[in-house]
Amino acid sequence: MATNKELLSKGIKYLAGALPLLFIGPIVITNAFMNQHNVWHYLVLAIGIITCISAMYLMYLGLKTIMKSLFND
Repeated sequence: MATNKELLSKGIKYLAGALPLLFIGPIVITNAFMNQHNVWHYLVLAIGIITCISAMYLMYLGLKTIMKSLFND
């Protein structure tokens, strides 16, 4: 089992990975809606949505890991 310090650093790494995705996702979605006349509209929109969902999942994992390190059983 990992120590509390290792779990805390792992949770912070998850949150640090989610930070750029929080900015990239909405930018990609906005770009998809600005270029609706393009053939690649739906592909770019799907990539933006997947990016936002992955950012939320990484935030969830990070906060869950940090809470586990702070409030150990």
